[in-house]
Amino acid sequence: MEKFTVHTGIAAPLLRNNIDTDAIIPSREMKLVSKQGLGQGLFAGWRYTLPGGRDCNPDFILNQTDYANTSILLAGDNFGCGSSREHAVWALKEYGIRAIIAPSFGAIFHQNCIRNGILPISLEEQQIHQLADFVSRAPQHNKLVIDLTQQTVTTSTGTSCNFYLEDSHRDMLLQGLDAIALTLSMSDAIEAFEQRDLQQRSWVYLS
Repeated sequence: MEKFTVHTGIAAPLLRNNIDTDAIIPSREMKLVSKQGLGQGLFAGWRYTLPGGRDCNPDFILNQTDYANTSILLAGDNFGCGSSREHAVWALKEYGIRAIIAPSFGAIFHQNCIRNGILPISLEEQQIHQLADFVSRAPQHNKLVIDLTQQTVTTSTGTSCNFYLEDSHRDMLLQGLDAIALTLSMSDAIEAFEQRDLQQRSWVYLS
């Protein structure tokens, strides 16, 4: 998993509340069990006027040239609510989204973001609207800088917003560790425990 330390990127305001996982990746777009090939289906119900990824909707923000190569989303409250489908995060990741800034997130979606290398940032609604106003003036120029080490979101004009992330989640993203890699990083401690347990409860290991 790619490490997240400092990221500078184009941010797209998608300031709708309760954007659920079915809006992020409609079920009809989940044609594979793989993590690959889902980016085209991201926000398919809004990006396209016809099914199958045809006829891009020019009014949808991610289809506008000003927001080409967007890697940060500014969103409304309760982003990623609804079903627990991890495909929603996979689609965002493949599209190129590295961070999402919203007042709150669906709980399972938030966990899925951490496990797939996307940084979910919670800020106050007023702060998000200020950031959206800043980037919308010149999206390709007015980028946001997200520093996970300092836990800040900064604009080129010097406006800075602090955010909080649980230490364990922060460490996973900084080190680029998914849940499996995080467990494997503690293999020495696990092996030591097993050896102690074998001596203390040998009967458990009898076949």
